[in-house]
Amino acid sequence: MAKARQFSDAATLISELASDDSNLGDAYITLCVHAGIAAADVICCSRLGVHASGQDHAAAAALLDQADAGLGKELRRLLGLKTKAGYSSAPSSAADQKVASRASTRLVDATSTSR
Repeated sequence: MAKARQFSDAATLISELASDDSNLGDAYITLCVHAGIAAADVICCSRLGVHASGQDHAAAAALLDQADAGLGKELRRLLGLKTKAGYSSAPSSAADQKVASRASTRLVDATSTSR
């Protein structure tokens, strides 16, 4: 849970400190993705007694569906932004950042009800 909060806090800092023209959207989204992945692990451990391991994020989302289908959908939203934010030369849009923010927040917030 500490990792999920750490990534979420770092994303918030970037969001608060970055100007609109600073082009930090990709970094922001990447931190949101990492926060969501870490939060998904916490939720799965708490509710199912296991967490996804390995590089297959689709398997992690499927496992999270078992704990909460709505949260699995949020993780899929984040994972859909991961490649664009992390590897594409095209910058992320404001809409992408909003989607990442909402999905990440929902996942991280759900960790407090998963203990």
